[in-house]
Amino acid sequence: MESNIQAIAFYLPQFHPIPENDEWWGKGFTEWTNVGKAKPLFKGHYQPRVPKDLGYYDLRVPETRAAQANMAKEFGIDGFCYWHYWFGNGKRLIERPFNEVVALGEPDFPFCLAWANETWKGFAHGLKNRNTLIEQLYPGVEDFKNHFYELLPAFKDKRYIKVDGKPLFMIYRPLADASIPLFIETWRKLAKENGLEDFHFIGQVIDSRIDLNDVLNTGVDAVNTVRLDSYQVNVRSVAEKATKHLKKFLADIPQLYDYSTVAKYFINTEIDSKENIYPTIITGWDHSPRSGKEALVLTDFTPEAFKEHVKSTLDVVKNKSSTNNLVFIKSWNEWAEGNYLEPDYVYGTQFLEKFKEVKDSI
Repeated sequence: MESNIQAIAFYLPQFHPIPENDEWWGKGFTEWTNVGKAKPLFKGHYQPRVPKDLGYYDLRVPETRAAQANMAKEFGIDGFCYWHYWFGNGKRLIERPFNEVVALGEPDFPFCLAWANETWKGFAHGLKNRNTLIEQLYPGVEDFKNHFYELLPAFKDKRYIKVDGKPLFMIYRPLADASIPLFIETWRKLAKENGLEDFHFIGQVIDSRIDLNDVLNTGVDAVNTVRLDSYQVNVRSVAEKATKHLKKFLADIPQLYDYSTVAKYFINTEIDSKENIYPTIITGWDHSPRSGKEALVLTDFTPEAFKEHVKSTLDVVKNKSSTNNLVFIKSWNEWAEGNYLEPDYVYGTQFLEKFKEVKDSI
């Protein structure tokens, strides 16, 4: 049975060296640097993660990008949502893989963009301090225009994912700056002036405390919910919080939560069944390769536990209209967050197989 659900996986392009990363982390740094040096921090901790079928790839290599797309297609992924970094005043980072995908016309696999509009700070990327590495700026309309025209060839590409004929563009932090509504308004105008019907803007929400109406009021068309924090924010008791902090203080280990327990709170059926809300399938989490003992780790992430989460998510989406039957997958290849679908040496393609099994049964 062919599913009518469109499953789009977030794709991290930081698997090739750039001058800025050389300066911040040392010569030759890529995301694999953190992945390879990770160590187990408690009994049974699955680290380091070792890639299998695709190996420690370099995204400057076209054959690697083709292999990823072929694998994704084989297991029922309908497209990649590339993280896109525009810091203002024309400054981009790790843009080469996506630029080459557009310029070369390969691989022949659907794609869209998510603007990761966030300041980079050292701690989140593996340093022991929280110093700013590069600041996210919002210089105004002229910069918004330059941003649009930089990406126009991609928006006009036949592979670009559209919703109701409109290019899909996600904003990671839609409430990050008061100028975001002006950004959206400017791009809608530019779209019509340049032969595009409009945009389908999606605001991502990663903080369960945020009111989704506040995000919709920025002018986006829809919201992508990522409830990685939902259990911690809404469920765990004061006693459990105290116990977790005490355990962490005494044992000096990361915050540990059972994946199956937490996954029950990744989906809110009442909210996520709405046409303009797109839920997220979460492919595990272990930030310790970047953050060490300060990390959050979801334990007992097994193919069977993942299958249950996939089913509960797709069940919410399957009855939506063909226009809004989107589900996002976090992520295809966030290896340093333990958040990936690509095969590793412990599980191989088992997680991909479970995803395809459930999707094909819907």
